[in-house]
Amino acid sequence: MMDLRSQFPQIDIQVRGRPLVYLDSAATVLKPQIVIDELTRYYSKDVANVHRGAHWLAENGTSQYESARAEVASFLGAADSSEIVFTRGTTESLNLVASSLTLQLKAGDEIVLTELEHHSNIVPWQILAERVGAVIRVARITPGGVIDLDHMRSLLNSRTKVISFSACSNVLGTTIDPRLVTSMAKSVGAIVVVDAAQAVTAGPINVVDWDADFVAFSGHKIFAPFGIGALYGKKARLEALAPYQGGGSMIDRVSFEKTTWAYVPQKFEAGTPNVGDALALGVALQWYRSLPESERYTKAKALADSVRGQLSALGGFDIYGAAENSALVSFNMKGIHASDVGSILDQQGIAVRTGHHCCQPLMQKLGVPATIRASFSIYNNRDDAERLVAGLLKARELLS
Repeated sequence: MMDLRSQFPQIDIQVRGRPLVYLDSAATVLKPQIVIDELTRYYSKDVANVHRGAHWLAENGTSQYESARAEVASFLGAADSSEIVFTRGTTESLNLVASSLTLQLKAGDEIVLTELEHHSNIVPWQILAERVGAVIRVARITPGGVIDLDHMRSLLNSRTKVISFSACSNVLGTTIDPRLVTSMAKSVGAIVVVDAAQAVTAGPINVVDWDADFVAFSGHKIFAPFGIGALYGKKARLEALAPYQGGGSMIDRVSFEKTTWAYVPQKFEAGTPNVGDALALGVALQWYRSLPESERYTKAKALADSVRGQLSALGGFDIYGAAENSALVSFNMKGIHASDVGSILDQQGIAVRTGHHCCQPLMQKLGVPATIRASFSIYNNRDDAERLVAGLLKARELLS
């Protein structure tokens, strides 16, 4: 059996005198040594600005940078690496699309979101709607925490221009096959935008099979550093978008009378790119794809399912959503605020997330101010799950 834990140096640290139990992977995963080493290698030996300069370092850097782009395209199942735009992450990717669509939408057009969405897939669309006079429509979720496709379908009409949704909830862990949304969206000619921040570690991705127009994700959710991510866009869709930012690298010719744009994806990569983190993202994706599927998907989900089952059997816990085969469990202890429970767990070296998880509308739907979220990844083991349950029992004893 592959020893994955040994590849993550942070997993062995002590927190408050206790061995760390890291259960906040939905917020960000820990980083394997191979990714850390790639950052060190680049900044030690290969630093150079890309897409400019005639010297060897610049050419070498450009080659590595574009190879990383090709790795992202391969990971997503994109047809061509020119359909991959490097961004700072999911939030910037979604803002890029929403901002660049300003010229394509008009007053009265409709944008469909869902009750599951993270703030980063709500606020950019609200800004767009306010600018052009568009209308936000919201598809409900079912009691089990998945998008109600029948309700979504009822919202669609000739005015529907964009449907943007999360393929995997960061609060409930529930997933949806994007093809179920894209098929109905195409019937009204709507653009489909998928927030895949959590989906990248929930199961295989193939953007061509999904038939989505845009797909966004963050590198730090899949073992790469902070500050790097990508936007996939169908080439025709990217070419039709206005630039998101202006500056160097994204231009063809500049004069004081008129500027013309570079071809995609450079049209959307103004300024000096985050080369080192892009290379680390490529290494992270290559490393992740080299792991057996059971390590990538099955183990973490089995641990979360085990905790979900134990909490249900113990009683006194409210568990949110009916996610099956999810790597996270979102819950509350009856009569006790989530943050109080999180503090007791922290004293035991157990790291979980408490709060609204940047999903305040979803919290309102659930009727709670916050939840406790325990999210597992490939470096967790059964002992981590057992320590979590034991820690929750101790918290209940102390706080009841």
